[in-house]
Amino acid sequence: MADCIEAVAARQDKAAFAVLFDYFAPRLKGYLMKLGSSDAQAEEVAQEVMITVWRKAGQFDRRQSSVSTWLYTIARNRRIDVLRREKFPDYDPDDPLLLPSEAEQPDEAVAASEREARVRDALTTLPEEQAELIRLAFFKGWSHSEIAENLDLPLGTVKSRLRLAFRKLKGGLDGAV
Repeated sequence: MADCIEAVAARQDKAAFAVLFDYFAPRLKGYLMKLGSSDAQAEEVAQEVMITVWRKAGQFDRRQSSVSTWLYTIARNRRIDVLRREKFPDYDPDDPLLLPSEAEQPDEAVAASEREARVRDALTTLPEEQAELIRLAFFKGWSHSEIAENLDLPLGTVKSRLRLAFRKLKGGLDGAV
């Protein structure tokens, strides 16, 4: 087999490459599948390895390794490259999540600021236990269960106090919104 690789390196011998391909491609695929690659992925990586053999046959040195060792090392390294690409896929620069958000219009910023002030004022009208629950649920993002556990309150009490707080806030904000 080393003679075949050297023939590919020296004169791009297609017949020698065919011998290498016929012998090693199915074995490489089986090896890759044993490492955990899917059938399609193993086939693709084995094809890439054989393309590498065609392009880089001149780098093979029979004094350093056997043909099979060289090819299986290339296959293992290619598989690692594939796994890395899957773990850290290339990002799409046009992905909407990666684009900066549009600048807020001045009138929208003023309206949002006014709304925020009205909500803050409305929160001051609530009894302290209801205002605290609103702060924990919406400003800190706690779930009802977390609030109940941390404040040592029954879950039903937390829910009913939040409902009462919303009714009062809604009543206080309906005319202002």
